[in-house]
Amino acid sequence: MSWHPQYRSSKFRHVYGKAASRDKCYDCVPITCSVHDNHFCAVNPSFIAVVTECVGGGAFLVIPIKQTGKLDPHYPKVCGHKGNVLDIKWNPFNDFVIASCSEDATVKIWDIPNQLIKKSITTPKKELLGHARRVGLIEWHPTADNILFSSGYDYKIMIWNLDVKDAVLSEPVKIIDVHKDVVLSMSFNTDGSLLATACRDRKIRVIDPRAGTVLQEANYKSHRANKVLFLGNMKKLFSTGTSWWNSRQIALWDQNDLSVPLLEEDLDGSSGLLFPVYDSDTHMLYVVGKGDGNIRYYEISPEKPYLNYLMEYRSHLPQKGIGMMPKRGLDVAACEIFRFYKLIPTKSLIEPVSMIVPRRSESYQEDIYPLTAAAQPALTAQQWLNGINKGPLLVSLKPGSEAVSPSPQFLDPEPFTEVTDLSQQEGGRMALEDKQKLGEIRDSRKKMKLEGELPSSKKMCLFNGPDVFECPPPKTENEVRMSGMKCWGCGGSPKPDDKRMPFTWWQFREALFCRPVSVQALCSLRGQKLCLTWLPHGKQKCVPAAPRLRGSGKEGAVSVLAS
Repeated sequence: MSWHPQYRSSKFRHVYGKAASRDKCYDCVPITCSVHDNHFCAVNPSFIAVVTECVGGGAFLVIPIKQTGKLDPHYPKVCGHKGNVLDIKWNPFNDFVIASCSEDATVKIWDIPNQLIKKSITTPKKELLGHARRVGLIEWHPTADNILFSSGYDYKIMIWNLDVKDAVLSEPVKIIDVHKDVVLSMSFNTDGSLLATACRDRKIRVIDPRAGTVLQEANYKSHRANKVLFLGNMKKLFSTGTSWWNSRQIALWDQNDLSVPLLEEDLDGSSGLLFPVYDSDTHMLYVVGKGDGNIRYYEISPEKPYLNYLMEYRSHLPQKGIGMMPKRGLDVAACEIFRFYKLIPTKSLIEPVSMIVPRRSESYQEDIYPLTAAAQPALTAQQWLNGINKGPLLVSLKPGSEAVSPSPQFLDPEPFTEVTDLSQQEGGRMALEDKQKLGEIRDSRKKMKLEGELPSSKKMCLFNGPDVFECPPPKTENEVRMSGMKCWGCGGSPKPDDKRMPFTWWQFREALFCRPVSVQALCSLRGQKLCLTWLPHGKQKCVPAAPRLRGSGKEGAVSVLAS
């Protein structure tokens, strides 16, 4: 009996990485030479920010996302720190607000102008003074507005409320003092109620940030974690680090039991750090290596083996840092599901790398673009501090879709429609497109009413293109089969007494109506016009098409449903 490998179906099995052409990269960018283990880059749909070299202090550049090509050597900077900038993060709910932390033990909040930056920005909007030593990490809360976390080399994590009017804040709303060494990584779960940290003492901790208590702590000695990441709502943690033999290693943990990892795997013997990035919409995990040009990506599943290797993007250009574009800034027309921005200091280059699902169709692919986090907060800062947890608001990436609201809003009562409470299924993540759906329902009702009012004695012309109801006919034989033989004019099903003769859809594209009407249709067939006459009820007529259609060896024939 022959052995066959187990086949696992996945729509992301063939995802590949595509680097942007040179004219779409950011060239001549003076990338920082700091050896700190951070991303050094932050991206949103409007700007890309990158930490740069600056004499006499720390600075970073803010470049409009569409301003590609060579950068002016005198391009203005954001320079207000007295020491090197170690981390930068955009506000997830405001594309024009960015936070930065530095070796000068301060955290600063900056307002970026909407128009092109013409001079260097030196005055911050807010300044946070609380750490005794340099600040190495900052993180915005994923659902609450104006809540910022900062971690310094004083082993403390501070929570700041930026809703106050003061320009200088010296007292945080909460100080988490449970670590015995420098915090190397911070990560929130989906609703921001839990915080996972990786510390230099080789321990992973799950912390309740408002209470400041440790809920779980990992003492697994064969895995020294450097970065830790919450995997959305799957109640799992993913960490990267090193093994006893100093080989790069990844591990998967149950957030409720950190005694032993669910999965542990050695990757290679390189010395560079591994940055994990998780996409909760597609359940894909990306592992980016610092100092090499590789990006490995996996698919996460709730059952064993949990981690399914997909592929690896390879490049000869090593990256020092990485930036990630939020989902709302992706090109859905190209089936782009993720985009990285690689910092390549050897070339002074920022190179976008798109992760693409190969699809032939140019239409919107709803199966690979589920609802994603919107750029709107679900909670105010005070609500979160008072103990309220709420998942992020969700929005569709479909072009033209409206922003979602946190609660259902019905314009008209619809007794036959059912509303599913997404907050119960996904831990509080609520998203509805009621206005759009109700608009489609009303439009379809108007169409049916117009069809019923058509007089039977009048004639109407139809063309091989969008019809009067703006509903194009199927273009391929496969689309006809998938449509279930429904009328594309009104959406109804054929009546039992309707009789249809066989027809060839790949040779002739024409509408089929299930309602009895008498019309004369003028259709275009491969550049030749063909006139079809609808006969009285009970009779059918087969009209020959062009003698030999291009790409087909048979004569085309179309059978018309009698009206």
